[in-house]
Amino acid sequence: MHYTGTIWRPPYEASSLLLEVTAGCTHHSCKFCTLYNDLPFKFRMSPLEDVESDLQEAQLWSTDPIAMLTARLQGLPRPERIQRTFLVGANPFVLKYERLMAIADLIQKYVPSVKTIGCFARITDVTTKSDEELASLHRAGYDGLTIGIETGDDEALRFMNKGYTAADIVKQCSRLDRAGIHYNFFYLVSISGAGRGEIGAKATADICNQLHPIMVGANMLTIYPDSELYQEIQLGNWNESGEIEKYKEIRTLLQHLEIPTQFAALGASNAFQFQGTLPEDKDALIAALDKIIDTVQEDDLRKYRKNLPHL
Repeated sequence: MHYTGTIWRPPYEASSLLLEVTAGCTHHSCKFCTLYNDLPFKFRMSPLEDVESDLQEAQLWSTDPIAMLTARLQGLPRPERIQRTFLVGANPFVLKYERLMAIADLIQKYVPSVKTIGCFARITDVTTKSDEELASLHRAGYDGLTIGIETGDDEALRFMNKGYTAADIVKQCSRLDRAGIHYNFFYLVSISGAGRGEIGAKATADICNQLHPIMVGANMLTIYPDSELYQEIQLGNWNESGEIEKYKEIRTLLQHLEIPTQFAALGASNAFQFQGTLPEDKDALIAALDKIIDTVQEDDLRKYRKNLPHL
């Protein structure tokens, strides 16, 4: 398989076929992000020849000796069929409609058991596609996109150079809703900065309540020295929230979410991981957060953050 640099995927894509169709990020300008700093280029499309070669390799999964041995150890007669493909790269959905369709055709040609295709996407990636193209992509299998909206706080979006506004999130994700393409949101806790967490959480809940995300995930902002945001802090232009403050921010977000959705904090950036279904589990999740807020020491949480080598 062709893979370039560190491969990032959401926790829930663990069983998906990871297929590289891009590497890097077309935007690569968010002040907090260091995920693709190990690449010697900003963004690159994979040649379709490489994509086809990887799919030919994946086609042999059901007869691979190691896969068959693993299946037997799991008590299965044979390896489970691949049902989902996750296209890797920061935002493969930026690819033109025709190329995304060509990739879908290759997947169906070599791994016809695949039912859905997911990937990371930026809000701006949706903007470039017509409503008809989005509907066609859904029919071709594209579903369950993962979108790092980060926040509904326009001031934070501007400062962090995300390249879109809260109104853009609502407009473009409403188009995904109409096309039938489901999506997951990631909220970046403390992106609004010290003392503004409640503002960011409420603004984000307001956006989510107008849309239909399958999941709202919370990841905590972790700042590394090679980020532009680190330099902003050194210049006194931005202050990071405290660790307990971050959990209070998540609590505010949960309190104000009014839609049925999954809620999760599962990434390595979260010292405490939890998940549940809203609205059924809202009270239990808030109680768990209250326990953390009331009993865990700020210094212990800060020690976890400082010792986190990478996300």
